[in-house]
Amino acid sequence: MTDSGRFSDDDCAQFARDGYVIVRGLALEASVTRMREVALMHLAEPRLPVEFEADTRYPGAPASLDAPGGRTVRRLLQIYARDAVFRAWALSPLIAGRLSQLLGPRVVLSQAHHNCVMTKDPAYSSITNWHRDIRYWSFDQPELVSVWLALGEEYFRNGCLLLLPGSHRMDFQPGQLDAAQFLRTDLDQNRALLRTQIAAELHAGDVLFFHCRLFHAAGNNQTTDTKLSVVHSYHAADNHPLPGTRSAALPEIAFADEVM
Repeated sequence: MTDSGRFSDDDCAQFARDGYVIVRGLALEASVTRMREVALMHLAEPRLPVEFEADTRYPGAPASLDAPGGRTVRRLLQIYARDAVFRAWALSPLIAGRLSQLLGPRVVLSQAHHNCVMTKDPAYSSITNWHRDIRYWSFDQPELVSVWLALGEEYFRNGCLLLLPGSHRMDFQPGQLDAAQFLRTDLDQNRALLRTQIAAELHAGDVLFFHCRLFHAAGNNQTTDTKLSVVHSYHAADNHPLPGTRSAALPEIAFADEVM
């Protein structure tokens, strides 16, 4: 069946309510295979720029670059510029129409945020605590959508994303978050929300769309295979990054400029 390039009404309703929606088998198998091949090739060197596990300072991460596992790659950065297969996916009609339903008719790709292959190494992978991506980002409005493509199986044991449905619509008091803006798991005030977590389990080619205010987390990889995911973030063209911030550090890419 040919993909319509659009969300159903039920998908749109779910995104508004829960802050995420999963589209099964959206990416073509040949595209997924090629992205995986390129990612593994760039990991083998590794080809810069990258983020190492030691850079994250997350629970379970190596203490320094020189510690065992410190130079394990966590993210291959700037993938839009790395290879044509990533550029084609980032601006694919398979996601363009869906993003326009969520963000409006003129959507742009941020090269400053995500724009990476996210990895989870079986030997050295850290835990990502509960957070919202918007804590790192500076825009006129906190309205961005990330598109997460699985290049292989993603499930609880290999560190798939965990989500708190509906948390993108919630306001939080400063005391509910720690100094790094992670959701505190030691507070009775947060425990009812934490009990609502779901695991975003994906097969190769499945795509998760999620809101930048949605709380999410991930465990470490307890299997023997590296997990790989392609992640990009998007916003409306009139939702500008704030000048002088990291969000404005790289030029944005408009769908129309590339597709036409």
